[in-house]
This record gives sequence, C-alpha cells and structure tokens, in this order.
Amino acid sequence: MTIKEAQDTVDQWINTTGIRYFNELTNTAILMEEVGEVARIMSRKYGEQSFKKSDEAVDLGDEMADVLFVLICLANQTGIDLTEALEKNMVKKNIRDADRHRNNEKLK
Repeated sequence: MTIKEAQDTVDQWINTTGIRYFNELTNTAILMEEVGEVARIMSRKYGEQSFKKSDEAVDLGDEMADVLFVLICLANQTGIDLTEALEKNMVKKNIRDADRHRNNEKLK
C-alpha cells in the first residue's frame, strides 16, 4: 500500500465506519496517547522496565499502526499529502545531514 492509498483508505473508513473525523485537537491528543503506548512497549521490551501482566500480550506493530492511522487522519484533515511531505523532508535531510552523521564521533 502506498502512502496515498493509505490516506485514501483511512479517509474512506472514517467517512463510513467511523462516521466522521474527530476534530484536529482531539486527534492530536489521541496521537499522543498512541505514541505513549508505543513508548511504554519500547521501554519494557528494549529498556530497563519490566512488563506488567497487562502488557505481556501487546503487539508493537499494532501499536505503531495505531500511531500511523491517527497521523494519517491528521494529514487528511489538514490537507497534507504525506507522500509529498515525506519527499520534501528527505530532500531537506539529505542536504542538512549530508556529512553530519558521518562526522559524529559518537556514532563511530
């Protein structure tokens, strides 16, 4: 699925099954909740925290997909073409960071 197809699929789902988009502020709060869920899993799986019984069955990929879904909702609501935005962002990163990481002693 391309990013464009994902945006279209989410839009279709929202306007049928979901009835309508939550407003942008609500979706921003939901995005922060979902990112927090990913952070909790990461801190337990890759960090020093231990899993709670309620966290043992969590699916990191599913939680990341929740983040992506809400991010796509916000992009759709605000008229952002995520394919175009990502392409522009990669151009910026390639210019700005052309030598930055290669010259970072911490990465060697």
